[in-house]
Amino acid sequence: MAIETRSLAANGLTFAADCAGEGDTVTLLLHGFPESRASWREQLPALAALGWRAVAPDLRGYGESSRPRGKAAYRIERLVEDAAALFEALGARRRVLIGHDWGGAIAWAAALRGVPLDGLVILNAPHPTAFRRALKTWDQRVRSWYMAFFLLPWLPELMLTWRGGRELTEGLAKQTSNFPPELLETMRRNVTAPGAATAMLNYYRANILRYGKNGGEPAPIECPTLLIWGEDDIYLGPGLASGNEAFARNLTLRRLPGVSHWVQQDAPEVVNDTIAEWARGQGLTGGS
Repeated sequence: MAIETRSLAANGLTFAADCAGEGDTVTLLLHGFPESRASWREQLPALAALGWRAVAPDLRGYGESSRPRGKAAYRIERLVEDAAALFEALGARRRVLIGHDWGGAIAWAAALRGVPLDGLVILNAPHPTAFRRALKTWDQRVRSWYMAFFLLPWLPELMLTWRGGRELTEGLAKQTSNFPPELLETMRRNVTAPGAATAMLNYYRANILRYGKNGGEPAPIECPTLLIWGEDDIYLGPGLASGNEAFARNLTLRRLPGVSHWVQQDAPEVVNDTIAEWARGQGLTGGS
């Protein structure tokens, strides 16, 4: 299945997006930090084969998408608005939202904030309430040290762009051997673009201190939800995959032993097969 790159106008911004498939059942795939739309290159053809129109955008601030200035432009509310507007721009009648890392955080937030969804798929991203609780433990605090570092001024930008971005990509390559050189080069090029490192860090700066603070226990998510969890995640403790039935009424959990935080890089075929099996079981394949 061929992948084509399009420019999509949504929420007052322009998004570069890789697309595969046709139809009005749209699946939107949201990448994490410090990745790009290319992170989903192995998923797009497989999801298109399910009868879906699969679309993976560069998130705002990343790659070839618009890069608004200012920390407030990256608050979770704005990121959820982007997802909702992209579904509208694509003419979606059925909507499946898939997210990894920060993309997963946006996907959880979209479901919690009432964006109409027919299916939700999360890869190694905790429900905000679960994450807030986990941060009370020393294990998760140690794992999340980098988030506190990212709140500092200018020094994180220097780290991300050091040696032309190679410090970042070489560090990622040490975590898993499954980042292909072309994806690492895309990330290196993206983070060194003018203003890009600050935009990427603003996801943390605009949200981390308020993440999971919603004024009360959120109502459980109603749409079918699939949680795929790589158990060798050095950033998120394995306990964050447990107990999510309290947050989603129709939850399916698939744990992947020996798989890192970079789950769709480490186990693309397993991820694709897991999503396909879940989607068929939920009656989400084919046309609307």
